[in-house]
Amino acid sequence: MASSASLQRFLPPYPHAAASRCRPPGVRARPVQSSTVSAPSSSTPTANEAMSAERLEPRVEQREGRYWVLKEKYRTGLNPQEKVKLGKEPMSLFMEGGIKELAKMPMEEIEADKLSKEDIDVRLKWLGLFHRRKHQYGRFMMRLKLPNGVTTSEQTRYLASVIEAYGKEGCADVTTRQNWQIRGVTLPDVPAILDGLNAVGLTSLQSGMDNVRNPVGNPLAGIDPDEIGMEAFRSEVEKRMPNGVLERAAPDDLIDKKWQRRDYLGVHPQKQEGMSYVGLHVPVGRVQAADMFELARLADEYGSGELRLTVEQNIVIPNVKNEKVEALLAEPLLQKFSPQPSLLLKGLVACTGNQFCGQAIIETKQRALLVTSQVEKLVSVPRAVRMHWTGCPNSCGQVQVADIGFMGCLTKDSTGKIVEAADIFVGGRVGSDSHLAGAYKKSVPCDELAPIVADILVERFGAVRREREEDEE
Repeated sequence: MASSASLQRFLPPYPHAAASRCRPPGVRARPVQSSTVSAPSSSTPTANEAMSAERLEPRVEQREGRYWVLKEKYRTGLNPQEKVKLGKEPMSLFMEGGIKELAKMPMEEIEADKLSKEDIDVRLKWLGLFHRRKHQYGRFMMRLKLPNGVTTSEQTRYLASVIEAYGKEGCADVTTRQNWQIRGVTLPDVPAILDGLNAVGLTSLQSGMDNVRNPVGNPLAGIDPDEIGMEAFRSEVEKRMPNGVLERAAPDDLIDKKWQRRDYLGVHPQKQEGMSYVGLHVPVGRVQAADMFELARLADEYGSGELRLTVEQNIVIPNVKNEKVEALLAEPLLQKFSPQPSLLLKGLVACTGNQFCGQAIIETKQRALLVTSQVEKLVSVPRAVRMHWTGCPNSCGQVQVADIGFMGCLTKDSTGKIVEAADIFVGGRVGSDSHLAGAYKKSVPCDELAPIVADILVERFGAVRREREEDEE
């Protein structure tokens, strides 16, 4: 731990030092009478020394020999979630088996007890379980952790078996964090599900709240022909540095401005000779149990038993031998999860929406597909356009980095009725030339979006109206 002296250079200067620096040129300091100023006593700390000591003091202490909590004197002004954590350590539900006892309790009993109610609504989030109190009372969304979006056929089958048991209440989503979220989970099943996850090498622990979220990365890591290793990367950087050394920053921009974001869809060669990866478009990331069973089968039959999720809510099957590609493309599932979707569909992303999420103001997934279908009947586009939907200002759908973004809100229609609507954003970009989208039009009723989006595509993205296209033919 650093000493007070070592921290002194980071602290505000003493008052007399600040006054000296602020004195106008030519103005002398007023003499200080020695009788009015005395050196601080060695036993009395100065204000700055006291401040340093306070900063160095740990703000947490160990409770019950295991968990760390804020000390009593630092607990003023805490938000509700922090207060819930102080009442009971969330991870104790897992570490000490509390989830097993909670799972045995009927919902009526849970609701009658403040601590148990906090367990299902707040603390279980540390175990990756989110109670859908508003839209699916008594059911939970379970968020997994899939570093870099890499998963296996065995893991996919297990998740499929979980949601299959819940019938129409169960489904899964590929998220914008290269992750799986499964829906419809009921509390009595949670202990067995956690055991099942562990058996196949998965976990949902600490996938929400103030924990590290799922780490994302290149879904083609290890198979990308354009991928360069650390030493190759270092060598390429050195070539661009003055004198070929790395001691100082280069004055020139080392980023390739011509780089374009890839969508990973379709058939592409891997760096491994004779192998390809096949990217499948999953419309707005939503899958059912039957889809997941089929994806697992395809991964085993045509690949290496591996699947990779992307932040665009799509799925890649890697390590497909070239001689098997044609047969894979003929599989019935690829009629639903196409490797070659339309130019507007391939960049379509949507958050959960108010079908399940209590934060969302509007329904997003089906609405996104409907509006896109309507727009495709009005215009044709020369290139892919990334359109993102989010149900609320939390922006899980990342509308600010989309070519065209839609953020859910409510408004009145022409009859004065309150209806679902969206604020439209245009111009977001990612990559070396990144830029946040700007507001284009506010509070547009969802039923009126299609013609406005068509206008944007014509004005900003070179789209051609269908009637004109037909006239030219």
